[in-house]
Amino acid sequence: MNSKKIGLGSVIATGVGLVVASSCLLTLGIGASALGTTFIITMAIACAVNILTLLSVAELNSLMPNLTGGLAQFSLASVGPFITIICMVGGYILCNSLAGSVECAMFGNTFAEVFSFLHVPTWVFTTVLVGLLFISNMNGVDVFVKVQDVVAYGLIISLVIMGVMGTLGIGTGEIVSQPAALASDFSSVTSLCGIAFFLFVGGEYVIPLTKECKNPKRDIPLGMVLSMLIILVMQAFLTFGFKNYTEWGALGSSTTPHILFGQMLLGPVGRYWMVLVTILASISSVNTIMNSLAYILMGMAKINLLPAIFAKTNRKGVPMAGLILEAVTFIILNVTGLSSTDSISYMISVLAILWMISYIISNLNVLLLRRRLPHAPRNFKLPFGPLLPILGMLGSAYMIYNIDPSWEVKLSLYKVVGITLIALAVYSFGWVKLRVKKPLFKPYAIKEVMAMENELYAVYHSGALKPA
Repeated sequence: MNSKKIGLGSVIATGVGLVVASSCLLTLGIGASALGTTFIITMAIACAVNILTLLSVAELNSLMPNLTGGLAQFSLASVGPFITIICMVGGYILCNSLAGSVECAMFGNTFAEVFSFLHVPTWVFTTVLVGLLFISNMNGVDVFVKVQDVVAYGLIISLVIMGVMGTLGIGTGEIVSQPAALASDFSSVTSLCGIAFFLFVGGEYVIPLTKECKNPKRDIPLGMVLSMLIILVMQAFLTFGFKNYTEWGALGSSTTPHILFGQMLLGPVGRYWMVLVTILASISSVNTIMNSLAYILMGMAKINLLPAIFAKTNRKGVPMAGLILEAVTFIILNVTGLSSTDSISYMISVLAILWMISYIISNLNVLLLRRRLPHAPRNFKLPFGPLLPILGMLGSAYMIYNIDPSWEVKLSLYKVVGITLIALAVYSFGWVKLRVKKPLFKPYAIKEVMAMENELYAVYHSGALKPA
């Protein structure tokens, strides 16, 4: 890694990077069209629950700092290898590989629409994007952060400006007369918590940057929380703007509600501005996924939960195998057209449930490690004893329950999740028994997990290096 350090601003930019994606802007339009401005309450609930989980992750990070894999290593020290592999492969690798391909598709579709006169297939634009970001990330974290800072802050500023203009009613378009709230009862407001979850998921992706921070004790927890709050405020302004300039019905039926809002707010200028925002959101999201997943795969390889090739780095400290895997996955899914099918939103819902299960495990990790190591030094610790981690677990479980308002869809999602978990369990069982050769549920000692961070650990335990 480069010796230069990054500050709080870059941590926030990375936290925003995955969270504010084109698919999230679509989700915001769906939720707002269903409830009106009271969807802001739903978003606040989802934001609060996700912040609780992020604070739990911050405590885990303070107990075991500077770990490349983050959540994988925290879980290995808490619940053992079997559950860790299921949660990480299901909740992170599968989910984000698919989410990244979706963002690539939205980037390609947007470019294809703007430059329709070129008659270039959408996957060509996608491939160019992935290629450029691959080269950027291949050159190390400093280049990644520079790209992320420019893109994320350009995205935030654009959305805040348009949201504030819409809220204040100072756009050039015609103000729409319609009720602010379509539903305000508790049942309706909380029934969309599962949808609102999409708007705040992924803040923990700043964890792999811990070693690059000037002040990780402050910047990691503060950066994650501030990124969530900034996103909440930004989306609240956009929701009020939707109310003033777009009919709720049109908003819900549009596949690009944010671009519709830009058109209604500022005419053609607003439309192209929002097209730019869509492009920025896609670049930001794909950039974050590509970089962070490569380091998570690297961390899992270091603790012997994935093949050792994922731990190998280039001369700038970049884990190339993970980076190549993500880039190839994004391109293949877009060339084959899989990421542009109607079923993609359904699959994201399935994988989001797996992500929420991983969040529950993260909160559980805090409780288990507090019980096992009550006096271990922690630079950051959640107050009020076990209350906040328990609330985080209950909140995530409640969002799983409210993943979709329709019971038919909900039961279908649960069925697919169950099948996925069984498949992951079979893989995890085989890997742990045949490759790791450790008890399935026995937690590793923290000192062993942290020792695995050193590249000589794998060499020593492979028998290639023995003490004199």
